[in-house]
Amino acid sequence: MGLVYKAEYPEMGIKEIHEKVYTELKEKNPKHFVYDLSHEEIAKGENTYYKVLAENPKAYEEELQLFSVKPFFNFINLIFFKLGFEASTSIFLVSIISYVLILLLVFRFLTNILRNQNLAVFITIILSLFKPFLESSRHASPDNLACLLLLLSFYYFIFRKNFLLATIFAMLCIFTRPEYYIFYSFVFLLIFVYRKSLRISVRDLCFSYFYIGSSFFLIQYFNQISWSTLFMNQFTQVQIYPISNPDPFYFSSYFNFLKSNILLEFNGSYFPILLLFITIILAANFNVKNPKLKLYSLFFASIYIAVFIRFLIFPSLVNRMMLGYYLLIILALIYIQFSKEGILKKKNIEINYSS
Repeated sequence: MGLVYKAEYPEMGIKEIHEKVYTELKEKNPKHFVYDLSHEEIAKGENTYYKVLAENPKAYEEELQLFSVKPFFNFINLIFFKLGFEASTSIFLVSIISYVLILLLVFRFLTNILRNQNLAVFITIILSLFKPFLESSRHASPDNLACLLLLLSFYYFIFRKNFLLATIFAMLCIFTRPEYYIFYSFVFLLIFVYRKSLRISVRDLCFSYFYIGSSFFLIQYFNQISWSTLFMNQFTQVQIYPISNPDPFYFSSYFNFLKSNILLEFNGSYFPILLLFITIILAANFNVKNPKLKLYSLFFASIYIAVFIRFLIFPSLVNRMMLGYYLLIILALIYIQFSKEGILKKKNIEINYSS
């Protein structure tokens, strides 16, 4: 909300923005200001963190920088605000509208794969009740929007054979959730390996990856908060002033947190059960000599390696943040099980970089 007001009213000072945001929040949800100090803390000081932000405009100003690394999400929020919605409403609208669009896109995916609308409708309804999907829709966060853009990039690459539009959606996905850059890097490596079958030239592939890489590094260039400060703020010691006065970072605290949480986080996610289904379906559909087995195995490996690297950087696997990966795995498994034509089918992919 603060970033919306800051963009719309550049002349407004941080004290005015702070007062405007919390006045609106108090009117909308007074219970938001009932603080549970008995809650078990992950990072020291998190129980009183939001109370401090509500009372301290300077701390709130530095807090805003944590959300400036999601420029496309902030841009969409600003559009809804300009359309006449309140700032708090516009943020939730992004999640709700993205939820609906994801379901429509999933249905489109399924009708292309299954050729059976009744079955496609049934599976879409089941996925609409998927717990991480519902959780992300109840939060004013970029999770649903990032998931939508991720799925759009794959839809235009696989079904529409349009590499340019797929690249644009991938860039917007990174502008919404920068950590997806890790996954896209592995996907581009996979495309490079199979470029001849996909009929994509190295030149076009390099151009596309350059744009995606530029999106990520542009965000990092304007980011004022270091990774170490972000890690401490979430997992060890809440940073009231993450820019002007961050606490010292100790690698020992980082490694201790990783060791104590890695199994807990992965077991608390859907990745282990999905890995079981991946193993069963790949084993049931392919033999060792089948070239498709290697491609699909590498794709799933890309997801799990990307998630693991992301965990090393930000050691949390909150299910709503993993929604894009979950849906990709589920849709890929359905594709493997039911699609009659492989992804490597000889068909030109439309690329317009040189035009």
